[in-house]
Amino acid sequence: MRVITAREFREKQKDYLDLAESERVIIHRGKKRKSVLLIPIDESTETDIFFSDPNILTAIKEGIEDVKAGKVTTIRDLKNIWADIL
Repeated sequence: MRVITAREFREKQKDYLDLAESERVIIHRGKKRKSVLLIPIDESTETDIFFSDPNILTAIKEGIEDVKAGKVTTIRDLKNIWADIL
């Protein structure tokens, strides 16, 4: 992952766009501005940032395995969700 400034991006756009094809590039825009992430759009993969994060995908797969193994908590009373847990 590479973190660059907006100025660096303006000066070398082609280089950073090419780099974004192989690694994440974050453009930091200053103290009061939000940073942005460059990611390539590929029709064969999920382009949503949430689902393209390997840590998120691992957590989802672990959750699915927990459900299959019966490691779940059933909530019977939605008005008092902690009653069955505590």
